[in-house]
Amino acid sequence: MITAIEITSRAPFVGGASFGDVGVYERLDGVAIGEIDPAHPGNVGIVNVDNAPRNARGRVEYRSDICILRPADPERGNGRILYEVNNRGRIMLFANLCAGKAGNQPQTAADLGNALPLRRGFTLVWSGWDPGAPRANGGLGLNAPVATNNGAPIVRRIREEFISGTRGGALERFRLSYETANLDPRGARLTVRRTQEAPRHEVPAWRFVDARTVQLLPEGTLPEPGSIYEIHYQATKPGVLGIGFAATRDLVSHLRHAAAGRDLLGRPMEHALTFGISQAGRYLRDHIALGFNRDEDGARVFDGVFTHVAGIGRVFHNTEFGQPARTRTWHEDHDFPEVEFPFSSAMLDDPIGGGAGALLRGDDSDPKLIETNTSTEYWQKGASLLHTDADGKRDVVLPANVRGYYLPGTQHGGKAGMPRDAGPCTNPRNWHDPMPAIRALLIALDEWVANGREPPPSRLPRIDNGSLVSAESVAWPKLQALVPPHAANDVVPLGDWTVPKSPARAWCALVPQVDADGNEIAGIVLSDIAVPRGTFTGWNLYKSPLPAGELADRDGTYLAFAATRGEREQSADPRPAIAERYPNPEAYLQRVQQVVTALQRDRLLLDEDANAYLARARD
Repeated sequence: MITAIEITSRAPFVGGASFGDVGVYERLDGVAIGEIDPAHPGNVGIVNVDNAPRNARGRVEYRSDICILRPADPERGNGRILYEVNNRGRIMLFANLCAGKAGNQPQTAADLGNALPLRRGFTLVWSGWDPGAPRANGGLGLNAPVATNNGAPIVRRIREEFISGTRGGALERFRLSYETANLDPRGARLTVRRTQEAPRHEVPAWRFVDARTVQLLPEGTLPEPGSIYEIHYQATKPGVLGIGFAATRDLVSHLRHAAAGRDLLGRPMEHALTFGISQAGRYLRDHIALGFNRDEDGARVFDGVFTHVAGIGRVFHNTEFGQPARTRTWHEDHDFPEVEFPFSSAMLDDPIGGGAGALLRGDDSDPKLIETNTSTEYWQKGASLLHTDADGKRDVVLPANVRGYYLPGTQHGGKAGMPRDAGPCTNPRNWHDPMPAIRALLIALDEWVANGREPPPSRLPRIDNGSLVSAESVAWPKLQALVPPHAANDVVPLGDWTVPKSPARAWCALVPQVDADGNEIAGIVLSDIAVPRGTFTGWNLYKSPLPAGELADRDGTYLAFAATRGEREQSADPRPAIAERYPNPEAYLQRVQQVVTALQRDRLLLDEDANAYLARARD
């Protein structure tokens, strides 16, 4: 429960700018102070909560950073909370959903892009859930207690992994998630391998600079770009990380049901929705599965949940010595916890572990759930297992309170303004922006929760119509520039994450089928892919100095069509050229108009985004 909220800053948001009929917003920053009863049924699943220090009331305390945007005149708001789960301390909503500027401290209305949630009157809430999240530049973190063994330090040999030059940028040293209990490197082991399947080799010379930092020797030696460095060491001082789930639960419950929470927001909140991108979406899947969508008094926390690009994943969080910043792809973090049955919201059998299960709990704590994924999540994150059986043999029917949508030809971080160069990859990167569909679906979720209007039917690739197939069955066009991956990332059970071993069996993940252009055929096909000027994929391959040919972490590919028939014949490109497809600008515009009109009709595109597509097509 929340015992106090301390507001440290309160001011008009972005200079007092007005957002449609809702008007001006206020920004409130502060700290939510809470405590949990370790014996409460809603808390007993928190790992090491029984080993955490307790206050005089026998409770375990925490402090969570919070940020709230509320209408200055609360009665002009819509009476609903939109809680965004932060991603590694970062607010993602404005930069992604709204096509605005990245960062937790926007200064002008322009930084907010289209500011859709503000124009719709939501009260926006963020709070810290990860003790390891960076707090620089307004990052949102959590102060959680450290577990002990009856007051003595807990020490355990664990494993960490570091790669320089991929998702985390270039590294000079390695920063450990936990303190080492032994600064003598002879008590640890550091290895390197070039790829995920390559043999490990001992790193000959290195040292602990301090209890959290590892340096290669001799001085000035830098990690090889793209190679996987793995350290086993004696770690100590594990935080009670799972308390982050309780902190989210308690804050939203407090704002909805406590008199002090209602006073802070200026009016009662009728409903609460939540939205999470990538890691934050995986967090929400765990939030549901672990039972944290029911508060300590038995009330449902979130009425609507929207996960975007989470795949089938969870977070490596509610674990002793958990590392929630990690995310499992083919080359990076491959042998860390993220994959855990059950995957789907539907009740299914587990052919590997036995038994059956579903992500949802089958009671009144279950929210209305929307899950959206891109092509990358099918190639890297096993997303097909959200809507097929675990053997990949049949499509399954999702529960009535769940919708799934596939965004074809899109990469994991797709949004407005994506780079179009190759970067660290073999092919030019994918610039497709799926956010127009995400905006429409967020409004659909809101209407579903607020007044019962059901969202559009799920749009997913399927086994029964051939739009979902094995990776080796994808019918790629024969292009010199298109070298497909040799496989999709596997989906396998993980035993001991500190000493991972090759599993005997895997669950069967499938990927979307493509048309003659190499563009995927199922899902919500937005205008740029329905009326294409090139081939979009959700995967790319690394190039040197990274391990050439390895499946890239989250980048996609864009291969433009030739301008004319002569150009394409010269390069032996079987895909029709732009001039062959669209003999004049009017023909192209007419095709875009048809696609946009159909998406509007199906409530998969807002009017403002439809107008933007048409304006771009005219240009």
